[in-house]
Amino acid sequence: MQPTNPHILRSDQFLSELDKFDLVIDVRSPAEFALDHIPGAVNYPVLNNEERVTIGTLYKQESPFAAKKLGAALVSKNIADHLENHFLDFPREWRPLIYCWRGGERSGAFTHILNRIGWKAKQLEGGYQGFRRTVIDGLDHAAKQFTFQVICGMTGSGKTRVLQEIGALGAQILDLEGLAVHRGSVLGNEPNIEQPSQKGFETVLWNALRSLDPATPVFVESESKKVGGLHVPDALMEKIRNGSCIELRSSTQTRVSWLTREYHHFLTDTDNFKEKLALLTAHYGKVQIAKWNEAIDAGNFPELVEELLVKHYDPSYQSSIVRNFPQYKIENFVQLESDSDEAFAKAAKAIISKLGS
Repeated sequence: MQPTNPHILRSDQFLSELDKFDLVIDVRSPAEFALDHIPGAVNYPVLNNEERVTIGTLYKQESPFAAKKLGAALVSKNIADHLENHFLDFPREWRPLIYCWRGGERSGAFTHILNRIGWKAKQLEGGYQGFRRTVIDGLDHAAKQFTFQVICGMTGSGKTRVLQEIGALGAQILDLEGLAVHRGSVLGNEPNIEQPSQKGFETVLWNALRSLDPATPVFVESESKKVGGLHVPDALMEKIRNGSCIELRSSTQTRVSWLTREYHHFLTDTDNFKEKLALLTAHYGKVQIAKWNEAIDAGNFPELVEELLVKHYDPSYQSSIVRNFPQYKIENFVQLESDSDEAFAKAAKAIISKLGS
């Protein structure tokens, strides 16, 4: 029987021990880290992007032994740089968790050196791949555990803002658009901010659910299966769509006013606005798109926004809400009186009150 390695954190201990470490260190390359990583982890790579490619090529084209020799030299140099530039001020009691792709050579070397120095470092069994299984299993489990209160409403009705107000009042919320860094429509990308990868989105979604109590309902917006370019996991989406619905209703005037404020970047970056509207050419034809572009050039934004709502967004909402949310009831709604702070706060309180009625 092999002795247990005291410097390994077993995968079945991960969830209970994660928050007890002083730092989580991802030693994979920056490219691997950018795609997805354990929430809160910092990236101290033992091989950078170019070095990782070099070692992989050497492994395939020459031999594993040649790759290991050069890899050991590069890893040793990079660990030394991290020690000198980042770790010298840490006390003896410092406890980091180290992981790489599979929990093998890269994290093993880093963990060994830190422990030889005297720190209480641990290496995550299974590395990122093990963590990824935890995320997938956790999302499936959450779909079984949680119940959702769905805030429905037409585009521009202020659902996201009301959801934030509900959270500020102490209720549990799941902000899918915030986690996906997208507002959920053809015009919904956040300016100058890329969406996370699919794996990264699932990780932040898992982490958000991890902080919530499954015994208490969670408020969430009605969404399609995709938020921008990201896919909401099927089991979770099905559970959300079977949640009870409360509709937030706003007048067309209020919606136009709110959207003009929320999407102000399109009013200043009109070329971007036109590029997004061009994506609707297949639906409405070049003549209609040209008319909308003329409205942009003329600065007729309120009129254009209202036409987009009436012509594009509202019919899409009406056809999809009944089809996708079986508990939607037209009589179960709260009216947003205006797009003022006071009106959003009042609507949030009314929605929470309806949950208890």
